[in-house]
Amino acid sequence: MPGPPRQVVIVGFPDAELLDVACVSDALDAANRIGARPPYTIRLATVDGHPFRCQSGLTLTPHLRLDQVRGELDTVIVAGGGGHTAAARDERLLEHLRRLSRTSRRTASVCTGSTLLAAAGLLSGRRATTHWAYASRFAEKYPAVTVDPVPLFIRHGDVYTSAGVTSGLDLTLAFVEEDHGPAMAREVARALVTYLQRPGNQAQVSMFLSGPPPEHGQVRDLAAYVSEHLADDLGTPVLARHAGISTRQLTRLFDAHLGTTPGKYVRTVRAEHAARLLSGTDLPLTAIARHCGFGSTETLRQAFLDHFDTPPSAYRRVHLRQAYS
Repeated sequence: MPGPPRQVVIVGFPDAELLDVACVSDALDAANRIGARPPYTIRLATVDGHPFRCQSGLTLTPHLRLDQVRGELDTVIVAGGGGHTAAARDERLLEHLRRLSRTSRRTASVCTGSTLLAAAGLLSGRRATTHWAYASRFAEKYPAVTVDPVPLFIRHGDVYTSAGVTSGLDLTLAFVEEDHGPAMAREVARALVTYLQRPGNQAQVSMFLSGPPPEHGQVRDLAAYVSEHLADDLGTPVLARHAGISTRQLTRLFDAHLGTTPGKYVRTVRAEHAARLLSGTDLPLTAIARHCGFGSTETLRQAFLDHFDTPPSAYRRVHLRQAYS
């Protein structure tokens, strides 16, 4: 016999990100419709219980006030959004989070909802993530938190944090898998027509999507040259000769405009190109290593571990499973 419903409370606030709420609620609702037993009871709560305007301009009506949430809970999950800084200054909200966390099996945040967990002291001494664009400010403001801006989501004990916006869907699918097994998680992902299932340690943003091309002309040209000549020698002296500058000047330019060294930049580009080949082709690892400029499959493996925290063979298995599930 299934037990009582799993009580889930989503915490909202003015100027929350609508997707941070919807990714969680819709994934759990899909699990219920597919047949999760016990099912999830999903409630949205705020400090005052009043309707609130989301960052997009749409208005949500909560089910209840936070002080009305009583008893044992399965999951408390805090949304993020533009209003996270103001919400993190509301001591009433923070005290409710502390209280609810004590009675909940797991506590979680989506995106900048991590700010509220940190302000409530729930992330002190823990490893956590948040939206990549906010990570550096988050780390500076909350030095007691070990901030890792790379993964899609992180579990540290019974506290979970996820990266920007739709990573809340990845986190919720992971909850469904924890609670009901991988088959149920796959069915939910199919129902939502979503990408099944990005592992939590996958990088939340590719360097090719993280921002516009460098404004500096020489750096932009060099970045294009690297992408077009991955199999060639791309050592710092070679790139400096190609640009007609000294290696010292090249290093200064990369640091100023890309925030890294030429060598690390090249290694990252090669690793990300290898990831695309692993997920989109059936080329053997030896061919991928050669095509991307790695001297051997072991060099490819080490670069992949450093960048994605997973070996290339495991990355390929996950993405092939997702492609054909």
